[in-house]
Amino acid sequence: MSLSFCHIAPTKYLDIFALGRKTHLVLAHLVESNDHYAEWYKKEKAERNSTIILDNSAFEMYKQGKPMYSAEKLVEMANKVNADYIVMPDYPNEDPEKTIRAAEEIYPTINQAGFQTFFCPQSKIGDVKGLVESYMWAVNTKWVDYIGFSILSIPNAYGVEKNNKLQRFLSRWKFLQELDKNNFFYYLHNNNSDAYNNSKKLHLLGMLDGPNEILLLEKYLPFFETWDSSAAVWYGINGISFDQSPTGMHSGKWETEVNFDHEHAKPSDIGIAFRNINYIDSLINNTLASLQPESQYSL
Repeated sequence: MSLSFCHIAPTKYLDIFALGRKTHLVLAHLVESNDHYAEWYKKEKAERNSTIILDNSAFEMYKQGKPMYSAEKLVEMANKVNADYIVMPDYPNEDPEKTIRAAEEIYPTINQAGFQTFFCPQSKIGDVKGLVESYMWAVNTKWVDYIGFSILSIPNAYGVEKNNKLQRFLSRWKFLQELDKNNFFYYLHNNNSDAYNNSKKLHLLGMLDGPNEILLLEKYLPFFETWDSSAAVWYGINGISFDQSPTGMHSGKWETEVNFDHEHAKPSDIGIAFRNINYIDSLINNTLASLQPESQYSL
């Protein structure tokens, strides 16, 4: 069992914190606007054959009220970094069918360009049923290669994305249980299912209100291939350490958006960032090492 963690860092610190990681989540809006950022990941791919996932920056676009990137633009940016996967357009706080239809429309373009697909289900705020159905569609659709679990769509479905950090922290744990009841993991790992035969992968997008979400999700970690977060680096270079609170962050998620142009971090803060990274990496490795495979899913 293994889970590759993608530590997202401002551009200046990529050589310090991201170099040599097995998998990278690369943000489309930065590939578009920052040539150094794009070139760094292209080189990383060429020299170490890292797995590159081009994120569609939907989270950032949604927060800024901007439209999603077109299929052609995503393919263009994927070529710039030699990506393996493209995260298809998704639409937070919209009917689940809108994201599904968008994926169906973009799939031929992605496939013909030689990339694999990454699908991130969405639903309207308060629509847990619709989000569950969207995940079940994804796990049973052959051409969906990767499925993402968002820190936006899942709290949105429970109506707790804002103003309730405790409920938000618990939301992905609760939602994974809901998917379990609907046999999502059975389809994924039963060798008689299309999902198993297609070798689908799962990814946790971002981290909620503290690194101890890793412990909260421990039962399901063996099903996930990758996880990404900027928390370890971004908190660290701003002098914030993970702590001994139940979530690992006493005040919950720090809502200050990552400044990818950040520079001149103090040496002591670089040290804090490394300690935060080691905390996450060790927690994942130790948690996975202590788990037994879930036999009912034929892992």
